[in-house]
Amino acid sequence: MPKSKEELLRQAKTAANKMRKNILLMTHRAQGGHPGGCLSATDLLAVLYKCFMRIDPHNPAWPERDYFFLSKGHAVPALYAVLIEMGFLDEREIEDFREAEGRLPAYPSCEDTPGVDMASGSLGQGLSVANGAALAAKLKGTDQRAYVLLGDGELHEGQIWEAAMTAAHYKLNNVCAIVDYNKLQLDGSVDEVKSLGDLRAKWESFNWHVLEIDGHDYEQIYQAFAEAKQYQKGPTVIIAHTVKGKGVSYMEGEAGWHCAAPNDEELAIALKELSDVC
Repeated sequence: MPKSKEELLRQAKTAANKMRKNILLMTHRAQGGHPGGCLSATDLLAVLYKCFMRIDPHNPAWPERDYFFLSKGHAVPALYAVLIEMGFLDEREIEDFREAEGRLPAYPSCEDTPGVDMASGSLGQGLSVANGAALAAKLKGTDQRAYVLLGDGELHEGQIWEAAMTAAHYKLNNVCAIVDYNKLQLDGSVDEVKSLGDLRAKWESFNWHVLEIDGHDYEQIYQAFAEAKQYQKGPTVIIAHTVKGKGVSYMEGEAGWHCAAPNDEELAIALKELSDVC
């Protein structure tokens, strides 16, 4: 019997809490990574994978799978964390994050890690790759979808907007872009570094279907992905307003946690806070 939406969202919330813990454990052990932007995207990934992605952890290269492209590749601990929850990876592998012999490199590698569809790290490329996968699906006559997670600072990259024109031109209704709009990047606020202006109007001017949501509200996230899947006239972008470092009190809204790793004391505080949520 198919699971109800309510049950799927309960599972997504449980998964997101475990994901946050594993993100912190990974970055702490490696003393590297980008926890802030991982934690802001965790709820989005949990709902996407638990409720919408058509995938098979026993056959990661399944030709009929949906695709997920992590364009903001520095947030790869969040991707590893959700792949653990979906059964692509063993939880014990978090000890291999950033280790030369492990399957969890510092940036995504489709050669090393099952469930990873694109190598990334250099920003701005993911939407172009999603377009290619979506066009291929159209040519094959399949109903596969291509999802791509973009950082808000990443939207400064010109290639994003070239790809946005391409997706609209070909009316790629099987492309769904998600903007992790936490409004902070390495050097401070996105608006201070280079303002994105009216982001909704900008995407609409590129002829995209735009959905604007609270990226931590599970009902809103679910409804946005459901609407994107039903929309037939062209590509959809979900502008998800999020909080950098979400779930850890001292990280929330702090640009300094873009690429800093917690020390022993900070890790203990964070894990207790997340355990208290359960």
